[in-house]
Amino acid sequence: MMQRSGYSLQQFAEMIGGTIVGAASDVDIIHLVTDSRQFTPREGAVFFALKGERNDGHNYVKTLADAGMKNFVLSNPAVAAGIDGINVIRVDDTLAALQKAGAAHRARFDIPVTAITGSNGKTVVKEWLFQLLQKKQRVMRSPRSYNSQIGVPLSAWLLGERHEAAIFEAGISKPGEMEKLKEIITPDTGIFTNIGPAHAENFKDITSKVNEKLKLFTEVERLIYCRDHREIDSRIRAVFSGKETMLRSWSLIDSDADLHIALERGEENTSMHCTYGSRKFTAVLPFTDAASIENAGHCIMYLLEAGHSDSEIAEGISGLTPIAMRLEQLDGINGCTLLNDVYNSDLASLEIALDQLKLQRKNKTFIAIVSDLVQTGEPPETLYPRVAELIALKGADRFIGIGPDISSQQEAFKGIQAEFYPDTSAFLRDFKHGDYRSANILIKGARRFSFERITSILSEKTHETILEIDLERLRENLDFLRSRLNPDTKIMVMVKAFSYGSGAYEIARTLEFYGTSYLAVAYADEGISLREAGITMPIMVLNPEISTYDAMIRYRLEPQIFSFLTLEKFTQALFAREGDWPFPIHIKINTGMNRLGFDPNEMQELGSRLAANDAVKPVAVFTHLAGSDAEGFDPLTEKQVARFEAAVAELDKWIEKPYMKHVLNSQGVLRHPQYQFDMVRVGLALYGLSGNPEFRKHLKPVSRLITTVSQVRHVEAGEGVGYNPKNTLEHPTEVAVIPVGYADGIPRTLGNGKGHVMIRDTRVPFVGNICMDMSMVDVTGVGCREGDKVEVFGDRMDVYEMADNLNTIPYEVLTSISQRVKRIYLHQ
Repeated sequence: MMQRSGYSLQQFAEMIGGTIVGAASDVDIIHLVTDSRQFTPREGAVFFALKGERNDGHNYVKTLADAGMKNFVLSNPAVAAGIDGINVIRVDDTLAALQKAGAAHRARFDIPVTAITGSNGKTVVKEWLFQLLQKKQRVMRSPRSYNSQIGVPLSAWLLGERHEAAIFEAGISKPGEMEKLKEIITPDTGIFTNIGPAHAENFKDITSKVNEKLKLFTEVERLIYCRDHREIDSRIRAVFSGKETMLRSWSLIDSDADLHIALERGEENTSMHCTYGSRKFTAVLPFTDAASIENAGHCIMYLLEAGHSDSEIAEGISGLTPIAMRLEQLDGINGCTLLNDVYNSDLASLEIALDQLKLQRKNKTFIAIVSDLVQTGEPPETLYPRVAELIALKGADRFIGIGPDISSQQEAFKGIQAEFYPDTSAFLRDFKHGDYRSANILIKGARRFSFERITSILSEKTHETILEIDLERLRENLDFLRSRLNPDTKIMVMVKAFSYGSGAYEIARTLEFYGTSYLAVAYADEGISLREAGITMPIMVLNPEISTYDAMIRYRLEPQIFSFLTLEKFTQALFAREGDWPFPIHIKINTGMNRLGFDPNEMQELGSRLAANDAVKPVAVFTHLAGSDAEGFDPLTEKQVARFEAAVAELDKWIEKPYMKHVLNSQGVLRHPQYQFDMVRVGLALYGLSGNPEFRKHLKPVSRLITTVSQVRHVEAGEGVGYNPKNTLEHPTEVAVIPVGYADGIPRTLGNGKGHVMIRDTRVPFVGNICMDMSMVDVTGVGCREGDKVEVFGDRMDVYEMADNLNTIPYEVLTSISQRVKRIYLHQ
């Protein structure tokens, strides 16, 4: 993270309670680094070797030192033995040391500090408050969702002399965490947004969860909350009874609250009629959804308490803009990959976006398109030299600056291949399609520059139907699955069938980043595509065709060997490539699925052949459970595991150990973790789906299929809709046409009322037959307009419901989504 003022090595060691055990040179500590994958050599950087359940930053000390890192905070300094030219600070706990660094730096600044917590809305309230305050104050706020045990101290480190106020968000996942964050933030104003089910599994009940969050506010002067959340209201009154903290509540229901808001919803905005003591005014919010109204309520209460006038509040609320909660990744023209971040415009978020861009290995060329950074409050003559330094540091091959301020500082970008334009229109007039080939492109601009026009012209697909894939949810699902495993159990992830429709490379790259051990594909060409895109982790091929063996060897794709014929043919393919010996293979045993695999009675012959074969080396032996998802098949599961263990015991007499054993698929991990052996194979659960309703509570669907309304028309009773109408309308009907059809993966069988979509918070049925490229829905009484968003499936329209209506399973729904549908990948 960027931070300009530094601390001497000795000062820094004292701040974090550490001891300097190896000092090569004195240095000012300026930048904190916690992720070895995002390190770029820079003066004053220090690496905290954090330990997690499955990874340890100490394992990367030598690699980082070789890459140019000079300063380390370690709890095990022995890993740095023999490395010359580095400084080492020893601490007992590296995470605690990071938090001490954040707390000590935060303590330097005597400025108003606001802390926000709650289950939902934290980031939006923080960003909206920033929008509302930045005209009057230079405000530091947490980048994106930096609200964790690691993110909060990194956020605190961003505080600088130029800041006049700070806003932090704080999130927790289990008891004992909030007090640590409170010691870092030390807020004087608190906002409690709401309470919901997130991370509920780690708390006894909702009351204990509220109590834990309230520990953030034990010493605040003022606490803002919505009285309509009764559990929050009752606990706040109990916890703060007799204390000096001013409790400032607002409500949509209770006129006795400090601020009462009456709503008047329009089609595109909401009039919020506010009563605050004797003051009465109206603020028009340019949103109509319940979440935005609640977030705006917190902001209005905050501004009133901060002394803003009625007119200032009304003007600020009317100017609020949408908050992009995630970075969007999508396919671009000419083989480019786009990273779209068009709403955030400050230096910290620019660095985060550049780090994310660097992680994309699909292309080797990096282009950054950046507008004036309008949210910093810093003069252009000091800001843009820092931007130029960051662009050079992160290794962008080409830089495009758009806006009058950044264009006025072109001299700062000497040495960088850079070009500048006064506005977006000038850039588009000069745009040449052929100038953008096989590049990773960051598009980052303030909202007023309308960079969505640049995103549109650089996008490969302009189809308005989009499949959103939330990579943060993918990570959360992975963490949940890991929580059911032993720390040393490896994970193989299925990325076959275009990663269940989600996009193989992007999912594989994310899984590689989060430290999974193996990938598995159905066919060799899927694995070859991943290798050519830069994926280096081990890949197993589940259905290796004999004709592809040579290509598999060249691309280091590990075959599933399931018969004597496949073993013989693969060995023959290796004869011409002795330099690749011994080549890793995976032995499949049939224990009851009765599909592919060696039978248990073939183990002695298999073992003897493997023992005499120098060309291959079994790295894993596995089987496939036939009914791990259903209690009624548990006896079969137990029988299969027993057969597997007996077969492995026989193989052990013949083949060299160690090798991995694995049995469990996703449902097996959830229902039979006692059979995890050395590795598990996960697929659909990683994408947030499970046939078990109990486990479904802990998983978050990764994919969301959305589109927009193309046209709305009035159709009279007695008329039909679409091709070959089976029925005529019984009453006058408002019909919306949406650009999604069976060529996109929406089966015709959902037509004529069998399926539904969500428009304007309302479930509406398909009407008429679904066409190839579009379909029609009945929106009578909904107030639907052209351009309205439509959710086909996602958070609000359950993909299980669609599957049930089709008499199939969610696997088929997801894998049926056509590749012509644009995929957008959402990053944290």
